[in-house]
This record gives sequence, structure tokens and C-alpha cells, in this order.
Amino acid sequence: MIEFKNVDVVFGKQPERALPLMDNGESLQEIQEKTGLTAAVRNASLKVGKGEICVLMGLSGSGKSSLLRTANGLNPVTRGDVFLETDQGIQNFHELSEDQRRHVRMNRISMVFQKFALMPWLTVAENVAFGLEQKGLDKSTVRTKAIEQLTLVGLGEWADKKPSELSGGMQQRVGLARAFAMETDIILMDEPFSALDPLIRSDLQDELLRLQKQLNKTVLFVSHDLDEALKLGNHIAIMKDGAIVQHDTPENIVMNPADDYVEAFVAHTNPIDVVNAQALMRRFDDFREKQGEICLSERDDCWLYQGDSINNSAIRYGDTKVPLEVWRDGDTDDVNKKRALVVPLETRMHTVMALRYQSGHGVLVEQDGKLVGHVGDREIYHAMLGKLIGDK
Repeated sequence: MIEFKNVDVVFGKQPERALPLMDNGESLQEIQEKTGLTAAVRNASLKVGKGEICVLMGLSGSGKSSLLRTANGLNPVTRGDVFLETDQGIQNFHELSEDQRRHVRMNRISMVFQKFALMPWLTVAENVAFGLEQKGLDKSTVRTKAIEQLTLVGLGEWADKKPSELSGGMQQRVGLARAFAMETDIILMDEPFSALDPLIRSDLQDELLRLQKQLNKTVLFVSHDLDEALKLGNHIAIMKDGAIVQHDTPENIVMNPADDYVEAFVAHTNPIDVVNAQALMRRFDDFREKQGEICLSERDDCWLYQGDSINNSAIRYGDTKVPLEVWRDGDTDDVNKKRALVVPLETRMHTVMALRYQSGHGVLVEQDGKLVGHVGDREIYHAMLGKLIGDK
């Protein structure tokens, strides 16, 4: 867990001189002109939960990297608090002694940089092992862990090569392996893919999501690319002039922007690539119930009978029953029209639309093996018109 509480970051001599001006609402330019100081982060509060990827995004100079770097002490905090979950419980990082901070950096938090930061005189495996050696682990353990992490990112065969022999995308994979090798709970990523070609960047985004499913880290990720943020983030925090303008789910960022600035940011985003089944669906509480069945559509005389499991549940059209089938990721080409499909909460809108069209039935939504909602034409139309069902 990471939590920023009312964090201000000011660069320059005697940074506290800027605080009264910031409290008065003066702009960054006005503060710069009056004091010569740079107010990089203003009253930023943000909580990143365990096991989630939170993306800090905004234009250059918005304060996203400046805020990220307060989490491991690379940037000082002028005012406010940064709390981390450590082996001693929740602690304010900037109130720790230097030895305590070093312990946290070595054991609880690691970082992936934009510029790879690989040491050219070391082999790939030695680069991955560097942090482990600082922990004082024996050489055999260090080598084993380094090879394990390189294998995880598909570079096991390159362990004894020098970084100069690898492509840019491969070098960034080494950076990922080095961070994961430290086995910290928290990983900070400062625009790690922005210097790469679009195809390589997309591959590494997929790689990060794959690794995250396996390792379930808490990731704070800086990006200026909205598509990247929407693809990776469980939550997104959009920053402007050092302040957090909106911290929300990708769906709400796109469908319910907090102000004109965020609306302009997302103006050209297609909702079908962002909105998921959880945001689309109507929960069963919103439907009429009669004699143990839920009426999904009065017009089609469509009812849902819920048994003790999904397999024992069914949709009924008049006197015709249609059994349910749990959809598996990737099975959009061969849909059985004799069954109604059940999808997880996180299924993207474009997939739900395809399944609705191909099956001829509305799509049911499950969470932890329990049916929780339904997506029919009405819900899809609402989303296409820019209005999520929960906002009616």
C-alpha cells in the first residue's frame, strides 16, 4: 500500500517560502516569478491499494514523476506525508531514519527507470543480480534468482550477454527483471516504455500485465500516454500543474470526466476499448422479480432462474429454456447460440458486444462464480451514448 497525504513538493532554496503562495492559490508561474522556486506537486492525496496498478498521467511538467519519486525518497517532501506498508506496519517514509529508509528501499520498494539504467560493464544476469548482492545474499542464490527472473521475462538465454547486445525492448525487460528480482511488494515505474517503438511498447505492456497476474505487486506507474494508462491501470490519477485533477477507474475517467481538462484528455477515446462488463451491467437489484425468477426483458418475456450454481441456472423465453455457459477468454469466434454466455466483471465492452451479437442473447456477468448482473441492448446503448448504467 502507498498513500500520499496532502503532499507538496517545491524545488529550490528555502522551499517553504512557496507554501503560503500555494495556499493562496497562486499559479506555478506566479510562484516562480516571485520566489524563483518550482512548485512541482500541490496538495496531492492519493491511495494505491495492494496488488493494483495505479497510473499517474498528465502532460510534461504536470508533477507525475515528482510525486512518484517521493515514494522512495528520490524527491524530498516539502509538506505532507507519504505512507508505505512495511514489515513494521504503516510508516511515514520521510520520518524514518536514513538506515530505515535504506532498509525499505532494499526490501519493500523497487524502481524501473525510463532510461533502463543498466550498467554496461556487467552482464545481463549481473545487472539483474546487483540489488540482490547489496542484500548480502550468497552468490549461488543470487545467480539462481537472477536467472529465474530473466526466464520470467523471456531472456533466460541472454543471461551472459552484455546490455549492448540487446535491443531497447530487451534492455527494458532486464530492467523489469531487476525490479521483480528484489521481491519487493511495491514497484515504481517512471515512464518505463515511453522511449520505445510503439510495437515494442505494446508488447512490454502485455508483458507487465502478464507478470502482474502472477506476482500481484503494487505498482505506481507514470505515463503521458492515455492509451497506455487505460490499458494498464486499475485506477488512473490525472495531474495538472502539480495537482491531482481526477483519481478514478479507467471507465469513469472516460465516461465521467471531472472537468473540462480531463474531458479534453479523453475526447477521442472509444468507450468500447475501455468500459468493462462491471460498468456496463445492470445489477439484479434493478430488475423485477417474480416467483423466484428475475425479469431481464418484459418485451422478450425473458427471465433468469438462478440455481445453486451457474451450471444449474438458465434463461427462459416464455416456455423455452436456454442453459448458461461460462465464456472463456478468446472464445469469440465459435459461440453456441443455444446457450447464454456468462462473462467476468473485467470483460471489455467490445467483447461483450461481440458475444451479444453472436449468441443472440444478453450477456450475464459473474463475480467469484456468482451471477451479479446482466448486459443487454439497453445497457450497450447507454454506454455508446456516453452514459453508464450507474449514472442514469
